[in-house]
Amino acid sequence: MIEIRLHGRGGQGVVASGEMIALAAVYEGKYCRAFPFYGSARRGSPVVAFAQIGEMDEATRCYIYTPDIVLILDPEIPKAVDVTTGLKREGVIVWNTTLSPEEALKELGVEVSKIGVVDATTIALESFGRPIPNTALLGAFVKTTGLLKLESIEKAIRKRFPGEIAEKNIIAAKRGYEEVKVYER
Repeated sequence: MIEIRLHGRGGQGVVASGEMIALAAVYEGKYCRAFPFYGSARRGSPVVAFAQIGEMDEATRCYIYTPDIVLILDPEIPKAVDVTTGLKREGVIVWNTTLSPEEALKELGVEVSKIGVVDATTIALESFGRPIPNTALLGAFVKTTGLLKLESIEKAIRKRFPGEIAEKNIIAAKRGYEEVKVYER
């Protein structure tokens, strides 16, 4: 079971990201489950969501304490929340940040097998005019992890969003995929 934990703030598409990962996995014939964990449900408050990809009999609906992969949608959330708690040593991080991969690892203070960094907020602003980094970060997630195909994420985006909004989010996902900087140990 691959366990994924997503961190961000309300309004950044954290929960939607988990759902689109699950949907993309289903499109590839994989079993997946996604679920959110809310504190105070307000825009700007810390939000955590989870996704699991693996066998049906291994899936749970509980807080993921030892994730294989951590997605960080908010560039500043690591200053408020320890987003790397429990991350496996061979884990992977995908972070919406302007830092280089090496700077990001130093900032987070962890050793991982791989990290992908991308300025997903700027991509979102340029793609559809709103600072919602989720789909750009999903593109970076695909390239960094190799767990899913970009085409599957595109299908999930089309399922989640209507018409022109979907197409603009697909542009953001493609840019996230193309612009992510990946460092592998």
